[in-house]
Amino acid sequence: MASWTLFSPPCSPVTLPTSSAAKTNAASNNKCYCFWRSSSSEKKRAIRRIITKATEEGESSSSSSGSKDEETPGFNPFGFVNNNPSSRSAIQLPDLPADDGNVGQMISRIENKGREYGSYIKSGEYRWFVRETDAGFHCFAPDWLGFGFSDKPEKGYDDFDFTENEFHEELDKLLDVLEVKYPFFLVVQGFLVGSYGLTWALKNPSRISKLAILNSPLTASSPLPGLFQQLRIPLLGEFTAQNAIMAERFIEAGSPYVLKLDKADVYRLPYLASSGPGFALLEAARKVNFKDISSRIGAGFSSGSWDKPVLVAWGISDKYLPQSVAEEFQKGNPNVVKLQMIEGAGHMPQEDWPEKVVDALRYFFLNYT
Repeated sequence: MASWTLFSPPCSPVTLPTSSAAKTNAASNNKCYCFWRSSSSEKKRAIRRIITKATEEGESSSSSSGSKDEETPGFNPFGFVNNNPSSRSAIQLPDLPADDGNVGQMISRIENKGREYGSYIKSGEYRWFVRETDAGFHCFAPDWLGFGFSDKPEKGYDDFDFTENEFHEELDKLLDVLEVKYPFFLVVQGFLVGSYGLTWALKNPSRISKLAILNSPLTASSPLPGLFQQLRIPLLGEFTAQNAIMAERFIEAGSPYVLKLDKADVYRLPYLASSGPGFALLEAARKVNFKDISSRIGAGFSSGSWDKPVLVAWGISDKYLPQSVAEEFQKGNPNVVKLQMIEGAGHMPQEDWPEKVVDALRYFFLNYT
């Protein structure tokens, strides 16, 4: 639910490396490094039973309800399954045979989607799945440990405990393995590892040439989405973390658009195939102190504390973080921070309108000093 990108200057424009990222044409021959930023079969079967049951209940309810029910829908505790546009289209696959319900159909259809864009890199004790492009510059885009196709450390069995310092330490190891040179351009986005990307930058200012920030919590006034609040509640957090379509729901809820089905497929696949990503998110969400981190970010990038060029490219239709967060951050260091609003984009502008985001990054990297 977050993104990191690193570049070495000077640098040509770069496509945002989403799970289904395309190659970008670039005029420069200089290299550019980019980092983007997300178990048991019994649990898989339980998730499948829940989703299948919820779908059946939804169909039964709609066919047997009277006029009063049509005006006032009844409470459905599993409404997250069939009240989301891209989820509805994904779950209803009547033309495909299934041995294990609708989720089985989904897994059959989307298994391995997105893997063709990257490969595995061993760093320390873990393997990262890293997408790589090279069109006049070099771009690496890893799935973060615990998410996507990367290794998913297990609580109680592995040394990785999903804390801020551990994310920082594992990133350092990966940078060494990939032989990323300094200084580089860093791009971050999102609540969790996006915030950790900014605190990593505050620890390592000499490694960074320019910093670009897409919608992320930047000040102590940044609100916290309901998802992260739910994950902190015992039992409810465990259930929420195993919601197989949680990732796409989070993206769509912060956006003015429905997530395209091919992209929703890639985001939901890890949660359908394993309980690992859900438990990774659960552990990370319970370890992070967003209020403390946002306060450190606001103070650390203020005037007198940070002097490297910063671009804040902000999707103004973000339903999680208001525009005032970006404006407050920019006022804290107006001579360094450039604020550019991305119209028509929400919390993840790289998904909503990637062309506008790429244009903003291109101009910033090549011209802004």
